[in-house]
Amino acid sequence: MLKYVGPYKRFLAGSVVLNILSAVFNIFSFAMIVPMLKILFKMDTTSYAFIPWDSEVGFKDKLLNNVYYYVGYYNDVLGGGKVLMILCLFLVVMTLIKTACYFGSSAVMIPIRTGIVRDIRMEIYNKILSLPLGFFSQEKKGDIVARMSGDVQEVETSITSSIDILIKDPILILFYFGVLMFTSWQLTLFTILFVPVMSWIMGVIGKQLKKKSLQAQALWSDTMAQVDETLGGLRVIKAFNAEKGMSARFGSVTDKMRRKYNRVNTRQAMAHPVSEFLGTAMIAIVLWFGGYLMLSERSSFDAPTFMFFMVMLYSIINPIKELSKASYAIPKGLASMERIDKILQAKSDIVDPANPKPLDGFHDRIEIKDLDFYYKDSDRKILDGVNLTIKKGQYIAIVGASGAGKSTLADLIPRFYDPSSGSISIDGTDIREYSIASLRGLMGNVNQDPILFNDTIFNNIAFGCENASMEDVVEAAKIANAHEFIMEKEEGYDFVIGDRGVRLSGGQRQRISIARAVLKNPPILILDEATASLDTQSERAVQEALDRLMEGHTTIAIAHRLSTVKNADEIIVMDGGKVVERGRHEELMAKAGIYKKLTDMQSL
Repeated sequence: MLKYVGPYKRFLAGSVVLNILSAVFNIFSFAMIVPMLKILFKMDTTSYAFIPWDSEVGFKDKLLNNVYYYVGYYNDVLGGGKVLMILCLFLVVMTLIKTACYFGSSAVMIPIRTGIVRDIRMEIYNKILSLPLGFFSQEKKGDIVARMSGDVQEVETSITSSIDILIKDPILILFYFGVLMFTSWQLTLFTILFVPVMSWIMGVIGKQLKKKSLQAQALWSDTMAQVDETLGGLRVIKAFNAEKGMSARFGSVTDKMRRKYNRVNTRQAMAHPVSEFLGTAMIAIVLWFGGYLMLSERSSFDAPTFMFFMVMLYSIINPIKELSKASYAIPKGLASMERIDKILQAKSDIVDPANPKPLDGFHDRIEIKDLDFYYKDSDRKILDGVNLTIKKGQYIAIVGASGAGKSTLADLIPRFYDPSSGSISIDGTDIREYSIASLRGLMGNVNQDPILFNDTIFNNIAFGCENASMEDVVEAAKIANAHEFIMEKEEGYDFVIGDRGVRLSGGQRQRISIARAVLKNPPILILDEATASLDTQSERAVQEALDRLMEGHTTIAIAHRLSTVKNADEIIVMDGGKVVERGRHEELMAKAGIYKKLTDMQSL
């Protein structure tokens, strides 16, 4: 957590200074009690003489003597009533300054708390953007959302809110303890004997809090994951009348979470009453021992001084109790921080080289040599010994049954994953020697399921293209056969399409996705079954847009409907992760192999 505090050092320094001032003025305000009581009850008839400050008399004796000298002097000159009024006014002024400093010390901590939470959220979000796709295939999306929301919120509640306590209360304890030692070192040392006992009891109670908090936060992640699954699969749930089953499943997780949080919160709720009881017990024992000292004939410990000591002792108990509550809250936040760290400390296998080679465009060819690929924690090869050359300007189609490895091969070219062995090169240089940004800058993707954002049509088409003008976006939409339906919307290009484009039809979403690729105008296009999920009419409109898009570009098209790739320069047929056939449509049909079999099946 300390690294997040660094940018806010000036606020931290301000809080320390204001807390010191608050403690000092608080001590002065309480110190007024002693002379006020002595005046009220006429307890001190001693005649004090002023002791020079440079004399060899002990500082404590000199300070107390001179304070009482001035009080006695003005008491004789002005009268007891006026002196008492002045002392009361001084008490009010000291208290006003103390509370102002106390408020200031808390106020300057607010930017630290909110800033740290903002920084953690930004770091998680940026980490999510930088992690490879493989990380998210192993993690539940709802769990990641839970860590970014619930766990960060717990860090804010438990840790950042405790920073104020961790700064303020040790300062108060230090200053109050100094005053207690100054007032009566014997009674203070007697009091200290109880601190280890209190700390041990509080530690025993809070020992399991972090462990239980980890378990509770894990159940919270399961809850969020089920909510995410439910929202994504609502149509299927309703179609299969599975509402009761899903409700029971969700109820089981939330009930487990409730029981776990009951234990965590019950244990945390013990902090205040236990510390209250221990504090009261300590004060009672100190009252007894202090009374014994005061009644002793050898002691100079009078009643007003003893009352001041008790006031200061009671004042030191409150920050100790606050620290004890923080000792309960912080383990909960640390449990959440551990879960956040799982994302923040995740290592990305897809990294830029130390000295990336310049990539100023695509000039010659893409070469794939002896390419093998398998996912982590799996021994099954997804791609096995793939060799392929794609020349600039070619239209290459990759076909095959589901699970043949078509999409995986396409994902390796922009380095969404790295090959397990073998290489992919552009213009004779391994793509791992280029920077990721420059490599992906050469490519545009159109996927089977268009990925759109809950924003305007304009912003979705201009996504990733800075300074795109309306004229550029309109031109791209026209090439993608999208301009006509966009203008039918009342808001036109300012129409907000909803979550993942839910307010558009499938064909319209796909054409927006194509327009986005048109605007980027990359030299290499990767089309991943761009028409597979469309009806015949929408497919025709989208295919026309794709034909326009592919003009003058190197295109790698993964095709489900083989009728759309008859004009490809070369068709690559994959099966079981291997390239089993290749050639033009007519050549492959003449071979009467897998490609012809797939074509015949689709024509039935």
